Amino acid sequence: MREMTYTVPDMSCGHCERAVSLELQAVAGVESVAVDLNTKLVTVRGDGLNNAALRAAIEQAGYEAA
Repeated sequence: MREMTYTVPDMSCGHCERAVSLELQAVAGVESVAVDLNTKLVTVRGDGLNNAALRAAIEQAGYEAA
């Protein structure tokens, strides 16, 4: 299993967390998503993760991964 972490500086509330989580969970290979609003970190775990696809999912949710 692989783990990738992204900083998403514009997340600030539960809605942000849900939007990012839902988009990421729809990406192939993703098994779990953990969002920490205090640190602005999103950790994705799964097999065969694709960095470009994960970044695109974050953008689809309306945010940018730093």
